[in-house]
Amino acid sequence: MSDLSIREYFPFSRVKITKQSVLVEDKLAMIYMEPDKRFTPICHICGTRTERVHSRDVRTIRDLSLALVVIRLVCWFRTVYCAQCDSFVVEDLKFVRPYQRVTRRLAKYIHELCKVMTVIEVADHLSLDWKTIKNIDKDFLEKEYGDTDYSGLKILAVDEIAIRKGHNYMTVVLDYETGRVIWMAEGRSSDTLKTFFRGMSKDQIQELEAMAMDMWDPYIKAVQDEAPHVKIVFDLFHVVAAFSRVIDKVRMEEYRRASQEEKDVFKGAKYLLLKNRSRLNRDEKAHLSNLLSLNQNLFILAILKEKLKTLWKFNRRGWARKALTAWCAIASLLGNRTVNTFIRRMKKYAYGIINHCQYPIHTSRLEGVNNKIKVIKRKAYGFHDNRYFTLKVKQAFDY
Repeated sequence: MSDLSIREYFPFSRVKITKQSVLVEDKLAMIYMEPDKRFTPICHICGTRTERVHSRDVRTIRDLSLALVVIRLVCWFRTVYCAQCDSFVVEDLKFVRPYQRVTRRLAKYIHELCKVMTVIEVADHLSLDWKTIKNIDKDFLEKEYGDTDYSGLKILAVDEIAIRKGHNYMTVVLDYETGRVIWMAEGRSSDTLKTFFRGMSKDQIQELEAMAMDMWDPYIKAVQDEAPHVKIVFDLFHVVAAFSRVIDKVRMEEYRRASQEEKDVFKGAKYLLLKNRSRLNRDEKAHLSNLLSLNQNLFILAILKEKLKTLWKFNRRGWARKALTAWCAIASLLGNRTVNTFIRRMKKYAYGIINHCQYPIHTSRLEGVNNKIKVIKRKAYGFHDNRYFTLKVKQAFDY
């Protein structure tokens, strides 16, 4: 008599295997199970034992495959009356969650696969519906990352990321010291960021010291309203990018005033003014030199752009303030309306530039995070479920 048994492959308590059916050509095995009457039914909600069985129902459940064979469990469930819950509930058989069509161990396997594969790839691999895969993975992620972890936060960075066309954004908050994505939410308004702060206790807010961001008024207002003691630090990259747009506007003004011969020099010079000098090749450097020697205003703006970057190199607030005042004074000599608007902006936000002396932080780390988030989004061909997208991002940056 053979001692071989399939029961060792299904070490589930509270049920017993009654028979099996193998369809070799279909690579499918059906394992039939029913509740073991030696165990008293347990309410899946509160865990209370109950003897009152109301009815029985059968359900087919997908389990881990065995070799090349797909395993389906045909299992009977009992509906019982739970006095504690005062309702009729499905009994808890432990190896499968009530109303779910996959075993707990298959669900765990799906979650592990989703760490390295897309939902569609996992669905194709297991021949399951992609919505089933997504919901299983999301359920695990909710347990791991559903609650925002505000512990140990001191230095933060905040920025927005576009999630789809049509000015749809999500706000991303990063723990600057660890690189961990703490929080994400749809929108980039003041109320959006305030929601982040309102999830913190008063003690946790008081532990915050600084936050890096660009010159976006809604974010500034949120910090000033909810955590006024936090030092706001403006990022060099965003300020230089804003000044580059000013240079381009002035370039177009100067182009319209130039003679036809001078216009030939202006042509193709847009990106020469915006690029860093170190990234220009020999021909581009020659073209830029011709342009700057031709137009004094653009020559001054090119110098101002390089000087602007030095404002973030000071480590003393007094020196940084004097350098910023001098920069604004030189820029005002141009008498250009577009430049003057930028000067007023620099004076308005001077505190965020000077704060860099005390907290030499920037959002470039968050820019790297945003690039990785975009890769996650592209891999999945976009996310229609922003909550799931948020959880996947948190998982990706859980160092």
